[in-house]
Amino acid sequence: MVNPLELKQVMSSGLLSFPITDFDAEGNFRPGTYVERLEWLAPYGATALFAAGGTGEFFSLTHDEYSQVIKTAVDTCAGKVPILAGAGGPTRSAIAFAQEAERLGAKGVLLLPHYLTEASQDGLVAHVEQVCKSVNIGVVVYNRAQCRLTPESLEQLADRCPNLIGFKDGIGDIELMVSIWRRMGDRFSYLGGLPTAEVYAAAYKALGVPVYSSAVFNFMPQLAMDFYHAIAKDDHATTNRLLDEFFLPYLAIRNRKAGYAVSIVKAGARLVGHDGGPVRAPLTDLTEEEHAMLDKLIKAQGVR
Repeated sequence: MVNPLELKQVMSSGLLSFPITDFDAEGNFRPGTYVERLEWLAPYGATALFAAGGTGEFFSLTHDEYSQVIKTAVDTCAGKVPILAGAGGPTRSAIAFAQEAERLGAKGVLLLPHYLTEASQDGLVAHVEQVCKSVNIGVVVYNRAQCRLTPESLEQLADRCPNLIGFKDGIGDIELMVSIWRRMGDRFSYLGGLPTAEVYAAAYKALGVPVYSSAVFNFMPQLAMDFYHAIAKDDHATTNRLLDEFFLPYLAIRNRKAGYAVSIVKAGARLVGHDGGPVRAPLTDLTEEEHAMLDKLIKAQGVR
């Protein structure tokens, strides 16, 4: 087992990614191609992979499917790259997912936002604290949607939960991010987690958040790594070129419809020969026209 402080150190540098979850034509989990996907991605150099995360459609998985996905990822990537597991939903469900991930050998948990209902800061703190205290592995909390923790709440949680070692921002509120960073310092590892994080990477690095998760790594892993290394070296010529040639046009396709942050990644994987099957409802797949637009972008980068 990687202890929480070791996991924090692992996640303090490098590029992270969230593999898509493979489904067959009927929408059932397809472990064979999921194994092939992980074996393909692992050598490219991501610091950690998050199985059954948002891009992995955690929100659509049953508990049994979740167990299959996490076990497959842990077994396939053992000794290659650490696996963290998504967990979320109502508090008791999130606890059950987190404990199952720990049982199956995941190195840590990404705590996704709870379900629909709004909650006070006291309620959010109680939710995160209960999940953290239910496991011994490290926990990264995802600030997004209904889970919008303040610096004061994070300070409380840091005092109460030694295994809360990471903070992932999916909101993009610069004032909030600066306030959290200034209050909490190096207590957490900080991850940029906005969809298509490359567009925000330089700004977040300037804030003290050099680590981010790349969805594009799912289908163009070398390009994603090249962009990360260019950000790390302040190679503005390379980052600006890739933003203009690929990431901004990619964003224009992704923004055509709600939910496309996942759908476009699955489309990209299909186009480069690593088909992960369709997305599950309530998400929808890209249209034929949008597939063609994405294919043109990918081929322009020399990927076939």
